[in-house]
Amino acid sequence: MCTSFVHATPLQNKDARSEAMTRPDLNLLVTLDVLLAEGSVARAARRLGLSPSAMSRALARLREATGDPLLVRAGRGLVPSPRALELRERVGQLVHEAEAALRPAHRLDLARLERTFTLRTGEGFVENYGARLLARVCAEAPGVRLRFLPKPDKDSGPLRDGSVDLETGVVGRTTGPEVRSQALLRERFIGVARSGHPLGKSEITLACYAAARHVRVSRQGLDKGPVDEALAPFGLERDVVATVGAYSAALALVRASDLVASVPERHTAHLRAGMRSFTLPLPVPPITVSLLWHPRMDGDPAHRWLRDCVRDACAQAFRDPP
Repeated sequence: MCTSFVHATPLQNKDARSEAMTRPDLNLLVTLDVLLAEGSVARAARRLGLSPSAMSRALARLREATGDPLLVRAGRGLVPSPRALELRERVGQLVHEAEAALRPAHRLDLARLERTFTLRTGEGFVENYGARLLARVCAEAPGVRLRFLPKPDKDSGPLRDGSVDLETGVVGRTTGPEVRSQALLRERFIGVARSGHPLGKSEITLACYAAARHVRVSRQGLDKGPVDEALAPFGLERDVVATVGAYSAALALVRASDLVASVPERHTAHLRAGMRSFTLPLPVPPITVSLLWHPRMDGDPAHRWLRDCVRDACAQAFRDPP
């Protein structure tokens, strides 16, 4: 029996050594992630259990690999370079995904789950959907806590840095392109006036509606909104006597005056109790309220469960009359 062996040529050995030398050391990703998070060689070294000199050597290797200084001396501290700021989120996500891939899969045990989720929601979400959401969460996972925060803007930064787990809101131009979204419900705008308002004594025509005195809602204090844009083709403008930043403020003014407001129906259901609501006499496009989260949470079983809870709470409320 003859056994043949294939011997690598000197050229093949050289190519293999060259490839090994040019292939990046993926272990450096973890080091880079910690360095960019801490912004300090000493703190990063303590976090990874390394000596400061070893961490300095690792930073030197990272600088050589990326061709960038990454952390630059500024006074007595270090500041990230523009490239470091660009890499920070990407590297963090890569490390998170790698850790998730190497972690043994486990079945989610809701009865033992202890975790606090932070939700940033638009005005009216907690009032109209919070009780249904909490009822399910407490029944299925008694160790889970929910922290609700107001949503003053559409900045996706809190989702990126992990300070917020979930958001609800309307996807806009300032929403981060990487953010995942799923539609929860469609909201139509309706008109609201106090009980006994003169506008309610006859049919609410387009002319009557436009002639009423209005309060406009705009978080940015804008002079135009969806209702104004819908009125423009008819050559009409609202007589806006006040602009406020929240629907609750608008409805408080309407309740105590002869002003009229145009608000989303579902999110203001509780706030409108005892007031007169009516269908707007003009076609105002509805808005789609979505659930938003960062893609690094896609594979988290507990996060997936919470997303299901939020979707079900909104779907149940949407089936019920406001």
